[in-house]
Amino acid sequence: MAELVFFSGTMDCGKSTLALQMDHNHRARGRQGLIFTRLDRAGESVLSSRLGLATSAVEVSEDLDFWEVVVAQLTAGGKVDYLICDEAQFYTPEQVEQLARLVDELDIEVYAFGIMADFRTRLFPGSQRLVELADRTQVLQVAALCWCGARATHNARVVDGVMVNEGEQVVVGDTAAGQSEVDYEVLCRRHHTRRMSSRAAQAAAVSADVLPFDLDACPIPPRRSEFP
Repeated sequence: MAELVFFSGTMDCGKSTLALQMDHNHRARGRQGLIFTRLDRAGESVLSSRLGLATSAVEVSEDLDFWEVVVAQLTAGGKVDYLICDEAQFYTPEQVEQLARLVDELDIEVYAFGIMADFRTRLFPGSQRLVELADRTQVLQVAALCWCGARATHNARVVDGVMVNEGEQVVVGDTAAGQSEVDYEVLCRRHHTRRMSSRAAQAAAVSADVLPFDLDACPIPPRRSEFP
């Protein structure tokens, strides 16, 4: 039975790399699929990884209908075994419902990849609908790290070097500082809550006014065997 699977995680955890690898694995076994993405950092109609890998893809506009695209392909004599859907957090809830319909009615595998929450720690509408409808939601095991070394769980937006928590939900940027007007950084919950980005931490480290605990790395919980 086909499934709708949602692979989720913060930025820098390898979602797009996994999407490219899964497409390669399926094609190597003679299966045929379609690749979709929206607002990729590399530009329109491209699925790219920060490792430097990239492939062409169908750009998902707000009015794209996945059901119509796939049915048109099948009607023209094409074959569609699976869909790779990157940056799925930017899809509309209706588009996610179309993906679920393709799984249920046409038995087509759908692999969606995306961020769960935005820089304000609010769920993206597309991600929320995926969680509600997906047969499986999988958190990627490759852990992105906060500047303190703890596992990063939150995405932070940085504008002119300053972390912000207000603004439009969707603004394209990257985690490579200085590459665009808006940068993003992955942080642990503690430092996201305190708005302590890596740049803010560096500035505070040279300030005589900062208290020592303001820069403490997040404590690593003891192993179970270390409890009394």
